[in-house]
Amino acid sequence: MDNWIRCFRPAPDAGAQLVCFPHAGGSASGYHSLTTEIAGTAEALVVQYPGRHDRIAEPFAERLGDVVDAVLPSIPANWRRPLILFGHSMGALLAYETARRLAAEGREPAALIVSGSEGPSLPRRERFPQPPSDEDLIGEMRLLSGTDDELLTHPEILQLALPPLRADYAMLGARVHVPGPPLRCPVVALTGDDDPRVSIEGVQAWERETEGPFERHVLTGGHFFLGDHLTYVADLVAAQVSGRSARTVA
Repeated sequence: MDNWIRCFRPAPDAGAQLVCFPHAGGSASGYHSLTTEIAGTAEALVVQYPGRHDRIAEPFAERLGDVVDAVLPSIPANWRRPLILFGHSMGALLAYETARRLAAEGREPAALIVSGSEGPSLPRRERFPQPPSDEDLIGEMRLLSGTDDELLTHPEILQLALPPLRADYAMLGARVHVPGPPLRCPVVALTGDDDPRVSIEGVQAWERETEGPFERHVLTGGHFFLGDHLTYVADLVAAQVSGRSARTVA
C-alpha cells in the first residue's frame, strides 16, 4: 500500500474493507490475528503509526489530527466495497475522527466500530502527570495488562516500548473534543466488563455520535479483551457488511 497502511492479507474479492487503528503504543502487527479472522468477509487495511517497527526512524506524530490528516489520502475511494473503520482505545478516537472527516468529504464510512474507549464527548480523565515518568507508563501497562508482566522487567524491551507509548499519551493529553454534526452511519461500541479505565456508561456515550443505529457490546475481559473474542468481532464486521444487526450482549 503506502507508508501509512499495511495490508497483511490482500483480499480483493472480500465484500468490504476494514481500516484498523491500533491502540496507544501499538503497531500494525497487533492486528495480524484479526486480519486472519475476518478473511473472506473484509480486507483489513491496518494503520502503521510513525516511530515504530518499520517506521522506527521517523518522528512520532504530535497530534491526533496529524495522524488523521496523513491517513485520509491513503484510504482508498472504492465505491464498490463498503468501508468500515475500526479502532481500539486511542485507535477508537482516531477511527472516529477519520469517520467525521470522511463524512465531511461526502464519503462517510458504512460503519464505525470502536473498542476499549469511552465516548469522545466525555471529559478527559487525567491518568498521571504530564509528561509521565517511566514508572507511570510501566504502571499503566501493568494495570491494563497489555504486556506480559515479565517483559516489563527487561530494559531492552522497555527501551522500545516506552517512547511510542509516551508519545501517544502526549497526543491523547493534548486532545480537545470539537463538537460537530453527528455521523449517520451505524456505530458499534465494544468494551470489556473488567476494564479498569473504561466504564460501561462511558461506552454508552458513543450513542451520541450518530443519528444511525447504535449497538453496545460488553464482553468478558479487561482493557485488552479483543484477543479472546476475535470470532465475535469478526461476526460484528460481517453483520455490518451484510447490513444485519449482530447479537448484543448487555
